[in-house]
Amino acid sequence: MTSDNKIYVVAEIGHNHKGSIEEAKKLFREAKAAGANAVKLQKRDNKSLYTKKFYNQIYDNPNSYGETYGKHREALEFNFDQYKELQSYAKSIEIDFFATPFDLNSLNFLEKLNMPAYKIASADLTNSPLQEEIAKLSKPIFLSTGGGTMDDIRRAADLILKHNSNLTIMHCTASYPARLQDMNLAVIKVLKQEFKNLRIGLSDHENGIDAGVIAYMLGARSFEKHFTLSHANKGTDHAFSLEPIGLVKFIRNIKRVEIMMGSENKKLLESEIKPLHKMKKSIVAGKNLKINHIIKFEDLAFKSPGGGLEPYRYKEIIGQKLSKDVHEDDLILLNDLKK
Repeated sequence: MTSDNKIYVVAEIGHNHKGSIEEAKKLFREAKAAGANAVKLQKRDNKSLYTKKFYNQIYDNPNSYGETYGKHREALEFNFDQYKELQSYAKSIEIDFFATPFDLNSLNFLEKLNMPAYKIASADLTNSPLQEEIAKLSKPIFLSTGGGTMDDIRRAADLILKHNSNLTIMHCTASYPARLQDMNLAVIKVLKQEFKNLRIGLSDHENGIDAGVIAYMLGARSFEKHFTLSHANKGTDHAFSLEPIGLVKFIRNIKRVEIMMGSENKKLLESEIKPLHKMKKSIVAGKNLKINHIIKFEDLAFKSPGGGLEPYRYKEIIGQKLSKDVHEDDLILLNDLKK
């Protein structure tokens, strides 16, 4: 985790691993190669999370991994040993690994694994009991704010901050994918102003790579982006998730912003000297001029390369006498003038 002003990028895998440990490991590897700081899964105790009716409803669509919604969800959950294996793998490739608990049973499950941080999903922005239990653990928290009002965010933040100051508030639009007109990235400015002592981030469900750069410019420093190995994979999240090359570009572009912002000190740079020498203009004689000639504007020309008097200084030599002969295209310098 990071508490400074550096960017922190979380590759949200969710259930894009399709229930496969090997697929999850490959996603971890690709996220690391793309430059992500962390990978994240989602953990649900489905039987306690859903009503029986919802759990047992028929789930008949091309993205289903089971005949009912409950069985579909169960097929995408990893058990304790599998999480341990993934923890060990993440450590071996040096990438942070944490998860989103969707219920208290899942939180207890993840705490037994000593997860280093927790994400609170947009759907739980108003779930004070879950928020408080997570906050009491004194670990970094990423609070997603999709579908919420500023009052909802304030309520959640106030509750969490009573127990835990390590909070990042993530602007989010909880639609999948989020339409451009629904991104409302300007909210980041409002969050920055209201929560001056907290990190602000973006949980990005837009299916492109542009929002991250804009969010950075507005003050976001933590970023979450859904991640998949292929848009064609079976599952609802793959279509709007970034493939590896997309994640590479997403992270690269954000990191470029900080570099390009550079210094506020406007000056001639070392890299500019050579190209500008060829293109800049110098004050030169527009024709052959004799010693003691009194210079008039029509005697002058402004030509490349640079290196002589710059054109804005022409008034310094108008009306002055030459101390030597000057040929056409020769530089006219101050020491060519009589004192």
